[in-house]
Amino acid sequence: MELLNTPELEAFRQEVRAFLAANLTDEIRRNVRENMYPDREMHSNWHALLLKKGWAAPGWPKKYGGCEWPLEKHYIFEREFALADAPRPIIFNFDMVGPMFIEFGTEEQRKRFLPRALTGEDRWCQGFSEPGAGSDLASLQCRAKREGDHYVLNGTKIWTSLGLECDMMFGLFRTDGSGKKQEGITVLVMSTTLPGFTRQPIRLIDGSVEVCQCFFDDVKVPVENLVGEEGKGWGIAKHLLGLERLGTAEVARTRAMIARLKQAAREETGGGAPLIEDPFFAGKIAELETELDALDITEFRFLFDPEKKGILGPEASILKLCGTVAQMRAAELIMEAAGHYAIPLDDPGHRGNFGPIGPEFAAAAAGMYFNLRKIAIYGGSNEIQRNIVSKAVLGL
Repeated sequence: MELLNTPELEAFRQEVRAFLAANLTDEIRRNVRENMYPDREMHSNWHALLLKKGWAAPGWPKKYGGCEWPLEKHYIFEREFALADAPRPIIFNFDMVGPMFIEFGTEEQRKRFLPRALTGEDRWCQGFSEPGAGSDLASLQCRAKREGDHYVLNGTKIWTSLGLECDMMFGLFRTDGSGKKQEGITVLVMSTTLPGFTRQPIRLIDGSVEVCQCFFDDVKVPVENLVGEEGKGWGIAKHLLGLERLGTAEVARTRAMIARLKQAAREETGGGAPLIEDPFFAGKIAELETELDALDITEFRFLFDPEKKGILGPEASILKLCGTVAQMRAAELIMEAAGHYAIPLDDPGHRGNFGPIGPEFAAAAAGMYFNLRKIAIYGGSNEIQRNIVSKAVLGL
């Protein structure tokens, strides 16, 4: 990884660390560690700091308010933030919505939507998955029928992350069902305040309601909200999903989880000695770290291959597959270290009437463990990822 050890990049790395040391409080870290999606007000305040620093949109062109960093700087930035348990960027605004308008939108759409996405005034959600289709986007049935200067939408979307609090949606809708199922799919964007658009929360196994089901009942979307060409949404969706390269494996955030796990194991006792001294448990940590080291090198090799120039193909499935397994394994070991203190209680944080129960790290152990079970499903299940690797990478 000598590629990232130049004087210029080292100076940037230290600048990022100094920013985190000055602005990342213990309260923010705790919120990030205990929630897949942190509190909105806290997240907005954090985003305001990034805006002031000029770091809100690392991958966007400068003309649209971005940093336009080379891959090396973007990689360092994402890695340092993850290792420090800093909040993620506003989901969808920067890794999907921005690139979508920049690559496929009209100049009028860029002027209309990008500034509010950059500031966070508009929070976006993704309308892709549907009941009966899941990650098989080619099977979606939520329809959009053009009537004059509007599209009329009918149907439903499900598992919409942060859909309850979003202001805008970009989604895939079927405008033609006469050809191949990958054809006739169109990208439309809309306000979530339009008449006929309703949302129903879905409570997950960890008790959170970070996803919802969205319903469209004769929702009228102006034709100017069409992104790209009608019927060409499949190609746009594939392009956007292919951009999810940085952080796909979640190596740095898993390393941060392991660091917390080690600290917890030093404090917890088993058989009268710290858990970290139990050779069986220590062996589990060592095995996970070894696998993570291999994944770290693999991700670096894929990203900085001079021939591919950071554009990942089917190899991205390896990163997604191995990364989700490692992250879930880390959460499982944190649960194991917490022991019976990880049993979830109705009261958030295990406070009850008697104050905290057990060590501090145990309060969020069960919630995070159950929440992370979903990462092996969304974005293409791990079974699908294995099929992609076997066919497209190994040629089996």
